[in-house]
Amino acid sequence: MSRSLVRLSVLDGSQYTAVPGSRFCLDTLSGVTASASIAASQLARAVGDNPLDGAVFAGGPPVDAESVRQARHAEASPVLAESLATAAQHLELSATCCQYTASAIVRDLTEHPEHRPDLPKLSPSQYAVLERIAQGGTRRYAPRNRPVRVTDGDGRTIHAKPFGVLERERLIRVAGTSSYVSQDVVVTAAGQLALDFQQPHRAQATSPAKPPAPGHTAGRKR
Repeated sequence: MSRSLVRLSVLDGSQYTAVPGSRFCLDTLSGVTASASIAASQLARAVGDNPLDGAVFAGGPPVDAESVRQARHAEASPVLAESLATAAQHLELSATCCQYTASAIVRDLTEHPEHRPDLPKLSPSQYAVLERIAQGGTRRYAPRNRPVRVTDGDGRTIHAKPFGVLERERLIRVAGTSSYVSQDVVVTAAGQLALDFQQPHRAQATSPAKPPAPGHTAGRKR
C-alpha cells in the first residue's frame, strides 16, 4: 500500500499527466491503494478475531475448559474465513490493477512518443540481459558472506556488470530487501519501454544475387 502511494504521488507530479488517457491510469493506481488498504484492514481484523490460547498468571482466572475453548474456536472460524477471503479478493484486485497500470503506461507512451521520458541507451549485451529477465523467473541470491548470484528463468547465470547497469537505471526491480533469501527480479515500466523502443536491428537477410545477364553465345546469328 505504501509503495503504491509513492508511485501514485510520483506519477501525479510528473509529465505523464500531460499524456492523453493518463487519468485512467492514475485512477487505476489509486484503486490499488484502496484495495490494498481494505485487504490490510481485513487481515488485521482476522488477527483480532482469532482466539488465542495462552497460559494465565498464577492466581488468575482458571483456564477455559476444553469445551469452552472449542466453542470459541468454532465461533471464530467463519468470521476468520470471511475476513481472509475478503483480503484475498482485494489483494487479487490490487495485482490486476497493477498489471493494468503498467500496461497502460507503456501503451500511452507508445502512442504518444513526444511524452516519452529519456531512457538510457543499452548496449547489445545489456539489452539481451533485459530480454532474459523479461521472460520471468529471474532470481537474485544474496547469501550471507557469499557472492551475490543472479540466474534467469532457465537457471543460467546473469553477469553482474549488465545486471548492475539495469538495476542502477531502474529498468529492473529486485523485490524484497532481505539478504538471506532469494529475491524475484522483474522488469519495470521503464524497462519495458526500453525493450520496445531500443530493440537492436536484426541483421537483414542478404538478398540473393541476381543472375548475370546472358552473354553472347558463339553461334548466335547477327
